[in-house]
This record gives sequence, C-alpha cells and structure tokens, in this order.
Amino acid sequence: MLLNNNVTEFILLGLTQDPVKRKPVFVFFLLFYLGTLLGNSLIIVTIKTSQALGSPMYFFLFYLSLSDTCFCTAMAPTMIVDALQKNITISFSDCMIQIFSFHFFGCLEVLILMLMAVDRYVAICKPLHYMSIMSRRVCSMFVGVAWVVSCVHSSVQIFLILSLPFCGPNVIDHYLCDLQPLLKLACADTYVINLLLVSNSGAICTVSFVVLMFSYVIILHSLRNHSAEGRKKALSTFISHIIVVILFFCPCIFIYTRPATTFPMDKMIAVFYTIGTPLINPLIYTLRNAEVKNAMRKLWSKKLISDDQR
Repeated sequence: MLLNNNVTEFILLGLTQDPVKRKPVFVFFLLFYLGTLLGNSLIIVTIKTSQALGSPMYFFLFYLSLSDTCFCTAMAPTMIVDALQKNITISFSDCMIQIFSFHFFGCLEVLILMLMAVDRYVAICKPLHYMSIMSRRVCSMFVGVAWVVSCVHSSVQIFLILSLPFCGPNVIDHYLCDLQPLLKLACADTYVINLLLVSNSGAICTVSFVVLMFSYVIILHSLRNHSAEGRKKALSTFISHIIVVILFFCPCIFIYTRPATTFPMDKMIAVFYTIGTPLINPLIYTLRNAEVKNAMRKLWSKKLISDDQR
C-alpha cells in the first residue's frame, strides 16, 4: 500500500552524464549482454541435447545459466537503450517490477549456487550414494523450492519499499532501480526499513557465502582420501565453483550489508555483478570443464554434418 505517494516516475542519472562517454557505455553494455545471451544459451542447449551431461551437476548448471540469462535480461535491454538517452525516466510501477525481477533472479542464482555446492559435497564425500541421494526427483524438488523462496524474498523487498512514502525528490543517482538509492528518496525515517532490507538481502548473501565457504573447506578436507587422479578431477570442477561464488557474492555483500548509504563506486560494482558475472559464469564453466567442451564440440559437429547433408 502506497503512503502519500506523489511520485509517479523516477529520473535515473545513468552510469555517466558525459555525452562523450555514452556511446562507449552503449557498446560495452550491448556486447556484454550479447555475450551473456550467447554463452548461457549455448550451455542451456548443450545440456538439454547431450546425453553425456545428464548428471545432477549439469541439471543445476542448466538452471544457473537460465537464471543468469533472466537476471541480465531483467535489466540489460533497458540499460542499453538508456545509455544513449540524455533524460532517463522510469515509471514507479516499472521501477518496482525491475526491483522484483532483479532480486528474484539474483536470489535464485544464490540458491542454485548453494544447490551446486550440495551436489559437489555429496559427489565427493558420499560417492557410493550419490545417484540415490541426488536423484532427478530430489533435484527438481530443490529447484522448485528455490523458485518459491526467491519469489518470497522479492515480494518482501517490494512490500517494504511500498510501505515508504515518496513525496518529493525523484532523482536516482544510478542506472537502475535498487533498494539503497530508493531509500534515500523516501519522505520518512528509513532506519527500521533498512534494517529489514539488510536482514533480508544482506543476510541471504552473507549467510549463503559463509555456508558455501564452510562446505568448500569440508570438501577440500575430504579430498585427501581420494586418489591423485580423483583429486585432480574434483578440484577442476571445484575451483570453478569457488571462482563463481567469490565473483558473485563479494560485490553483493558490499552493496547489501551496510546502512542506507551510497558510494560513487556502487555503480561500477553493480555493473560487475549485473552484467559481468552472468557473462563470466559460462566462460568459467566451459573453459574449465572438459565434459561440457566435448559435448559442445559434438553438438557443433552434428550441426555441421546436418547442414552439409541439406
């Protein structure tokens, strides 16, 4: 429910107000978005069409790539168009939709990364019971729960924002609608709301990161009992997970676990985890994973053969 809300739209200042820099920003956003779509779509198609990638790890990787694609698509097209505009406006309702989508797919990615850590823990620490524990039914149930939790998380964020009155300033010093910039515009004391938002977004990021790091320590400790070849194969996959987790969680923790303040560096940090991470993830999971690379080669070979036969 809106309280004394006289604001119908917000003005976004964008990543830069320098007309000379707008075109490079446009090209940067466009190339990164196209790269994200290409990389993640390739992983999605490869996992769906390859029988060799039927393990639970690739089941979760499919949904990670899907969440990355949706996470980036929730913001990137608007950012690309806005990069060339002098005056950027967004309606109040579109701003709320952007926040909901942003946090929904961001939370979904956090939960999928945790499920991937659980999968690696079971695969390495309980290899004899791996397929019985991580059955397709169990994995599907986990993913379903992740979608529900993400929806609840985003709904709470929107409910808290809608409980604030916006009656005056409407200029957001950012290139997207997010919680911290909006809190600065509210015509009320936001201390309690900020604590609730931090306990929601901040707690999810921090607790998830700590749990993931703790699970990785346990996994590393258990690898001592494996053969040299087994350790090498496990570490190859394991290191990819750690890189992705660090690249995604560190910027999120910096943004969402502090009081309602903004810093000049926030925009660049936001660029990294909204545009950069979804592009980097498919590169990490393909370049460091021989099974995915082999499946992609077979898929491409079949495509070339089918084209030659026409």
